[in-house]
Amino acid sequence: MKNILVPVGSSKNALSHLQYAVDFAKFFGAKLFVVQVYNVYTKAGTMIKVDHIIERESLEFLNNLVSKIETKGVEVIVKTLKGKLIDTLELACKAAEVDLVLIEPRTNSIRDEVFLGKTSGKIIKQMQVPALIVPEGYSFSQPTNILMAIKSAIIKKKGVLNPLKDIKTRFNAVVDLLLVKTPYYKEGDFNVNNDLKSLVNNITKTENATTFHGVLRHYESHNPDMLCVVRRKRGFFTKKWEKNTILKKAFHSTIPVLVLSGMK
Repeated sequence: MKNILVPVGSSKNALSHLQYAVDFAKFFGAKLFVVQVYNVYTKAGTMIKVDHIIERESLEFLNNLVSKIETKGVEVIVKTLKGKLIDTLELACKAAEVDLVLIEPRTNSIRDEVFLGKTSGKIIKQMQVPALIVPEGYSFSQPTNILMAIKSAIIKKKGVLNPLKDIKTRFNAVVDLLLVKTPYYKEGDFNVNNDLKSLVNNITKTENATTFHGVLRHYESHNPDMLCVVRRKRGFFTKKWEKNTILKKAFHSTIPVLVLSGMK
């Protein structure tokens, strides 16, 4: 894991989130890209050029944040980017060969009932780059027990497990695999290939309405300090991803959540 990207909003949690990102990146010797995406919407009849003003203020905001954290020798690159959020972030990830995006649950939203705000939810739902959701105010600690919850172990996409491999290796973590049989189960879904099998220490099978319900049922017995799920059309966030905002009553996690890109 060489390059990590951190989109920054205006939340009160931005500072602690950046510190977590630095602490996390340090263990991998990774480069940290701290970015803020802005767009300019002009009203009909207005001729005021505001691009340079917004860009300057965004850059000042980011540099001020970075000046308040301990960089601990990590190379931190600050960028302001103009354009549509997802398209711009995807271009940035491709250009910088980003391995992981670190996001906070609510970059702008202040509603207490919200777990993933509109911006964070959109990043998780629409981007294909692996992401790590870090709970608000969460201080970095080395993950030692990771619970990976999936409804299908079929892997067709090359390199999809790389972020999990990197984290397991770097922190010498134990990975428990939870295979959840849902109404969408198909024959062969629980066939674990050698690549995945080499990563996990224990395999548990369960039958639940959704992967999320499977996690709730087995959470306490596994007691993880990181959760790993897979982004797919009918994956962990089924229905919860129909809207970008995800409410706490639908899903909430007090530990970091690693979201892998779809395995198929």
